[in-house]
Amino acid sequence: MKLGINLGYWGAGMDADNLAVAKEADRLGYAVCWAAEAYGSDAATVLAYVAAQTERIDVGSAIFQIPARRPTMTAMTAATLDSLSGGRFRLGLGVSGPQVSEGWYGVKFDKPLARTREYVDIVRKAMSRERVTYEGEHWTLPLPDGPGKALKLTVHPERPHIPLYIAAIGPKNLEQTGEIADGALLIFPAAEHLQDTAIAHLRAGREKAGRTMDGFDVCPTLPLAVGDDKDISTLADTFRPYTALYVGGMGSRKQNFYNRLARRMGYEKEAVEIQDKYLDGDKQGAAAAIPQQLIDSTTLLGSVDRIADRMRAYAEAGVTTLTLAPAGFTLDERLTALRAGTEALERAGLA
Repeated sequence: MKLGINLGYWGAGMDADNLAVAKEADRLGYAVCWAAEAYGSDAATVLAYVAAQTERIDVGSAIFQIPARRPTMTAMTAATLDSLSGGRFRLGLGVSGPQVSEGWYGVKFDKPLARTREYVDIVRKAMSRERVTYEGEHWTLPLPDGPGKALKLTVHPERPHIPLYIAAIGPKNLEQTGEIADGALLIFPAAEHLQDTAIAHLRAGREKAGRTMDGFDVCPTLPLAVGDDKDISTLADTFRPYTALYVGGMGSRKQNFYNRLARRMGYEKEAVEIQDKYLDGDKQGAAAAIPQQLIDSTTLLGSVDRIADRMRAYAEAGVTTLTLAPAGFTLDERLTALRAGTEALERAGLA
């Protein structure tokens, strides 16, 4: 199992620190550095900046939002980043959510599975430098009865195949991801549930495509807080606002993928309470309503030895790249957590 680092969103007042974290991850031998986007910083610019100041670590989008870019533009960006980084780019895609898709991009959030499948088809065709023609429900290239003609990408990617990941949560999306992608970007993954939930659906998709899980990258992101095993409760409190935001506030009452995930993990009653409080404006109450076990099972908390034990559990469940999101208000705290991650991987016998 390899390690990755997730820088999250740029522009949150820690830009210089984020670059220092990426450079230290590169020095420590982390496999990939991911950057996110929502409705602030874009991931492509951040990844170009990081790639220019690192040497070995891959850079990846977690995620490029599908409603933000035409698929051919995504192919152009991926090919350019792969070329500029010397073959170190990984393309992560996701549909985002209805509030961002419709509120920020003005793109109707409908039929996300079909939209993703068509998008990936076009991206792959463009990156392979075929002339792009496509007739789908959501995209048609070139437009009929007009001056447009089928074009092919003029930029040569560094590699013939750029790894493509999809951010997936729900069962149908996970199965489709296994079928059409090279890897899955997961969030709030409990090692105890992975085999029977996410990986089972991914495997079904691989089988549908006539493939096995060999070579497929199962890549969850886990927040990391290092400390005394006697103080797990305090460490868990660090991530209460984060968990409340996703389980309670990401989406509407009718459509929140993370809330549904918490319910599938056995927190049906708690998920309802967290969402009700969050959407009613009681964010502190929502955070307080999160069971400690939900946080503990979806993060890495405690001593290096405890974290090593959890890493073994994720590796045994089928995780191939474990992406860390180190907690800390200072750069030193984040770097300490980053180094603890590599030490835990070694103690787990997974390095």
